[in-house]
Amino acid sequence: MTDFAALAAFEDGGDGIVNVVIETPKGSRNKFTYDSKRQLFKLGGVLPAGAAFPFDFGFVPGTLADDGDAIDVLVLMDEPAFAGCLVPARIIGAIQAKQTERDGKTTRNDRLVAVAAKSRDHEDVKALRDLSKSLLREIEHFFVSYNHVKGKRFVVTARVGSREALKLVRAGVRRCHAR
Repeated sequence: MTDFAALAAFEDGGDGIVNVVIETPKGSRNKFTYDSKRQLFKLGGVLPAGAAFPFDFGFVPGTLADDGDAIDVLVLMDEPAFAGCLVPARIIGAIQAKQTERDGKTTRNDRLVAVAAKSRDHEDVKALRDLSKSLLREIEHFFVSYNHVKGKRFVVTARVGSREALKLVRAGVRRCHAR
């Protein structure tokens, strides 16, 4: 089995490509999560009928976000990957958000948006502004409704570009190494 925490967040080369471990493939109603103690992926939940992940969803290994988990990433790619697949990806921005848990505790829970480094269909997408406004609204709506079903409140606070998103990754690496 793989200890994903030992993987570097950034690919070698210094070109802003980050490693993303896919947890849940595009089109899946099943939400998979990585269980670091068992070093395997487990079923974390099931979306309601008619709902599915709009793109592959995963995390940047070797990072720690404000919510205590690795930094979340939605990856645009040509075909769905599989749970556990390592996908080098170019960060194009982030959707910043506050998430309120069932107990009322609110934390920041941003979602990075990236393009698979080897994508053909999305190779020209360099920034969030290259996506249609309707697609961005649909992505945000997915996270709002996904959390609503779980009894949580997800409020988008901002959209930021790749420079700010990469700062979130670097901060997540520092936070992970400091613990």
